[in-house]
Amino acid sequence: MEKNHTIYILLTHSGSLLSKCINVYTKEPYTHVSIALDMNLNELYSFGRIYPSNPIIAGFVKEDIMNGTYARFPNTKCAIYSLKINDFQYNRLKKELYRFKANGYKYGYNFIGLFGVILNIPIERRYNYFCSQFVATLLNSSKIYLFNKPPALVSPRDFRKSKKLNLIYEGRLKRYSYKLKSYSKVY
Repeated sequence: MEKNHTIYILLTHSGSLLSKCINVYTKEPYTHVSIALDMNLNELYSFGRIYPSNPIIAGFVKEDIMNGTYARFPNTKCAIYSLKINDFQYNRLKKELYRFKANGYKYGYNFIGLFGVILNIPIERRYNYFCSQFVATLLNSSKIYLFNKPPALVSPRDFRKSKKLNLIYEGRLKRYSYKLKSYSKVY
């Protein structure tokens, strides 16, 4: 019997300079995408700042909703979506994530790829991703297909508009973490 699993997609807008620039261009409420294996967002991954105070040095990161970059931007707005996947997809996803974690030092941020999204030209660079490209690539590699376009053209808007994702929370990221703490005390 196959077991179902739930993964989570976190969309955020931190208010950082880069997120403000992206927001001005896209007019979208969210500018960053991460993927989590748990509802508490403890296993949360993306491509972004390696050092919270330095937006230039970026690559594969394990994010923390209470510390790091999100601590620098306490008013971060977010939307959290859930997605049910099967056992095969979940195991593939974990295997793909392990590959990224084991080789994290190789990865950089695909700044040039952001311009490809603007021009509608997919720009793929080996070992380089931007956040939504990373999450879309990870999903595709796990046989989870949400979009009919190359991962290098996927944006946070595509996740927000996906009919396959279920919105479970929208508001301040900090409030979500408090909500989880109070929820866990009840149960």
